[in-house]
Amino acid sequence: MSSGFNYAETLDQAAVSRGNHPALIHGGESLTHADFAALVRRASNILIEDGVQKGDLVGLGMRDSVEYVALMFALARIGAITLPVDARWQADEKRRMVAFFKPRILLSDEPVAEIVECPVVVVDSDWKRRLQTAANDAPIVRGTDTDMIVSLSSGTTGRPTGPLLTHEQMFARTVSQMASLGFSSYDRFMTATPLYFGGGRAFTLSQIAIGATLILNTPPFKIEELARAVRETRTTALFLVPTLLRRLLELPDEELTGFRHLRQLISSGSPLHAHERVAVRERLTRNYYEYYASTEGGGVSVLAPEDQVDHPDTVGRPAFRVDLQVVGDDHQPLPAGETGSVRYRGPGVAQWFFRDDEAAAKSFRDGFFYPGDLGVLDEEGFLSLKGRSKDVIIRGGVNIYPAEIERVVSAVAGVSECCVFPVPHATFGEEVGVALVLASGMSEDATREAIRVECAVKLASYKHPKHVFFMDSFPKNSGGKVVKAEVLKAVLD
Repeated sequence: MSSGFNYAETLDQAAVSRGNHPALIHGGESLTHADFAALVRRASNILIEDGVQKGDLVGLGMRDSVEYVALMFALARIGAITLPVDARWQADEKRRMVAFFKPRILLSDEPVAEIVECPVVVVDSDWKRRLQTAANDAPIVRGTDTDMIVSLSSGTTGRPTGPLLTHEQMFARTVSQMASLGFSSYDRFMTATPLYFGGGRAFTLSQIAIGATLILNTPPFKIEELARAVRETRTTALFLVPTLLRRLLELPDEELTGFRHLRQLISSGSPLHAHERVAVRERLTRNYYEYYASTEGGGVSVLAPEDQVDHPDTVGRPAFRVDLQVVGDDHQPLPAGETGSVRYRGPGVAQWFFRDDEAAAKSFRDGFFYPGDLGVLDEEGFLSLKGRSKDVIIRGGVNIYPAEIERVVSAVAGVSECCVFPVPHATFGEEVGVALVLASGMSEDATREAIRVECAVKLASYKHPKHVFFMDSFPKNSGGKVVKAEVLKAVLD
């Protein structure tokens, strides 16, 4: 057997050191770490029986379940590469994804053979019966720098790109989470985002790997159900996208008592605004962490609870072992206080995209990943995001950063969400436009005036929104990020 680390080795260790400790809880089902490790070995044998070998790309297109989690580890154990496929996609989306990535097989919990051009294994009741009787002696496959997952990006335009991650890189992310966020084997971590989503998937793998307890809370759910589940399951750690946090803040205090006991409440996907962080700390928990992360890079920076008062408009300092820089057009680091392109590197950062050299050449350079974000580092190493480089508004030759305007507008009473973007202008080239989602019962005219007053006090006149649009809701991708292209199409067409 070749040398090298396999991420699934962590299960064997947890089965010994935490064997009787709960590994996974779902509904009325509870599996110990010893039980779960055996389940993964049996699933590994089924995959081998179905012809999956080391290096094969396997689509995982199931809804969240115990079997989904087990199959992620089983594919890793036998050296196959996981390709997450969102079960919520329509037939044409699945067809295009399979045609591009060409997986060896697709694992699905419903028949889809007629819509995709690859063999399909349906994880149904018959498959689950095979799982119960399969041998649990599948050997673990090791290899130097073995690939583990094509972690599709939840980018907001076009077909998702697929950064390729090795077992070592995924484990480096696990170690970084423990060091930067304080996870331990005694945590009870609840999932509240789909396992297809990179953040939820990474935390899920890490919690089981370190011997903690994973509480599988499968979406979709009502926000009241999430609050009740946190309370009743004695959850100690929770990861939420900002959309869910905002919905929680709409609930009465008596429904939020379970959050006071959290050791970690983590948010990622897009930064909360400063006043929203204050509300989270006051109404949910003081142990709130803002996690600037990406599918390609894992955790990049962390705004810890103790830094949120003095550095409210930042996304924190670099996560464990992350080299975070802001560079100019010459790719050289800029002095503190200057706006430039964010880039980062580290042991958990991907090195290339899978079968997409053109996209990779634009995003990877000199060992760094460029996410397309603009930012500023201060003298203490705190990063402030200024927006996406492609979203910068250029008015009369002057750069205007949407994030700065969004911080001001979002603080106006009654504004639930806002999105700032350029609107074409004959004289200046571009003007500032803003789309708003209002809280129930708020007046559009009154809000428009309140925004005008707030911007007059806090922003230079050329940064004031000249066009204000109202929407019932914003289109979002699977990671909870606003899809600006669809917002623009809705308001400008």
